[in-house]
Amino acid sequence: MSKGKLVAFVLGALMVFSCARKPLSFSADRVMDEFEPYYLNYNYLTAKGKVTVEEQDGKITKGTLNIRAKKDSIIWFNMSPGLGIEAVRGYISTDQIKIRDRINGQKIDMGYQEFQQKYGVPLSFSLFQNLLFANIPHEFTYRDRLIRVGKTFELRQERENILYKTLVDAGHGKVTQLESEASKTRSGSLSASYMDFRDLQGQPFPYQAIIKMVLSLPQKPKSNFFVNAEMVKVELTDDPLSFPYNF
Repeated sequence: MSKGKLVAFVLGALMVFSCARKPLSFSADRVMDEFEPYYLNYNYLTAKGKVTVEEQDGKITKGTLNIRAKKDSIIWFNMSPGLGIEAVRGYISTDQIKIRDRINGQKIDMGYQEFQQKYGVPLSFSLFQNLLFANIPHEFTYRDRLIRVGKTFELRQERENILYKTLVDAGHGKVTQLESEASKTRSGSLSASYMDFRDLQGQPFPYQAIIKMVLSLPQKPKSNFFVNAEMVKVELTDDPLSFPYNF
């Protein structure tokens, strides 16, 4: 797995969850009278499923995926192609991104500023966590543009020369579509469609999504990646989890 594919796996596989065969739609009791975006409320989260990463040259990587998360603190994951062999392990904290491809010997170990300079995608733990759970990308402020069209809010936010165009469902307050547009000083971009929201312990949670990413890589300035994850089990808990980080 190339470093580019490792980056695509991190940005996409951990931010989307896909559907099971018989979805149970989440429905709110009322339409929000005012803009009140919903943030997933949890202490610890575990998830299991499958992930597929497709590059623009047609190369496809598939595997099983395990995720553990502590709110506002840590996102841990590993991926296995089968037979109990761990191919990739990652540990994302508030200040570092650490990933290891055990099979091909590739490694990412850097802070968010270095990551942004190398791959053209400005990230923070807060942004990553919001994208993972279909929250709005950034906290809503007076600088942002917001209009309501029927049962949908259209939100535009510009941060670090990136314009985020977000559609938020007025019924449950979660993001349904997201697009990012880079300025001349940025080359990375992201688009996502979150669908099939279901009830997760009384909260709306996205169980289906389609992700497309454009990353700036050293030898391929604009590289397209598509990511799909199908989660079969997601749980929220108050019991502390372990986050093994050893390579």
